[in-house]
Amino acid sequence: MDRKTHIDTFGAVALILFALNLGFNQVVIKVSNGGFGPVFLAALRSVGGAVVLLVWMKARGVSFALPRSSIAGGIASGVLFSVEFLCLFIALDLTTVGRVSIIFYSMPVWLALAAHVLLPAERLSVVRVIGMVLAMAGVALALLDRSNGQASLVGDLLALAAALCWAGIALCVRVTPLTRVPPEQQLLWQLIISAPVLLLAAPFFGDLMRDVLPIHMWGLTFQIFAVASFGYLSWFWLLTVYPASSVASFSFLSPVFAVILGWLLLGEHAGWTIWAALLLVAAGIYLINRK
Repeated sequence: MDRKTHIDTFGAVALILFALNLGFNQVVIKVSNGGFGPVFLAALRSVGGAVVLLVWMKARGVSFALPRSSIAGGIASGVLFSVEFLCLFIALDLTTVGRVSIIFYSMPVWLALAAHVLLPAERLSVVRVIGMVLAMAGVALALLDRSNGQASLVGDLLALAAALCWAGIALCVRVTPLTRVPPEQQLLWQLIISAPVLLLAAPFFGDLMRDVLPIHMWGLTFQIFAVASFGYLSWFWLLTVYPASSVASFSFLSPVFAVILGWLLLGEHAGWTIWAALLLVAAGIYLINRK
């Protein structure tokens, strides 16, 4: 497909579906944690995603090897990827999908702050500062809301740590030679480093297996194919077709979908503070990514 200068109908539908996919994945992780220990589940997802991606890259003739200058960046992004999903999967085991999603998808706030300091070309504008204030207010509101019996402060803080690691990966890609590496190689290194790290860490975070049922296996399969491999690849492909800022502006939909799906599918309690926090974070993400 030729490079586009704006989001057309196909792009809008694809990005909405991708945001829905990510939102639904939070529910899938929450449910799948019932059959697997959360860190072991994250490890299995990385192993499966790496295998699928290796087969796909082999079929497409994409090289597996990183240029020597990019290896340090690849290792750093892989370690951050490991910590990100260790924190995220445990967070979803401890607290609700809605709370985790609101906090986790605050990533653009922390990335914008870091970029303002480290990347002179990406100074904060007035609109982006307003977006940051709104999103940070939403995160603070979610953290301060302890009215729900399903809430866990440890889970909330782990979700925040996962968001910071996610921002760190994005920054690592932009400030190291990794930025010149095809996205398939970037993703592969994140998966092949996180797989052994998470497998080694899993025994220290409780049982590896819980009560595995078919629904948990289907959940793992969904994460491997619909998120960890082809899901992320579709996102990278959309970035090659449409302007990055326009693609990023759709990211505010992911926490919206996650909160709604957690409420509808899992029966999670969502009081007015959670909906207010969601509105603030979604508006903030949109303003941060808006041109």
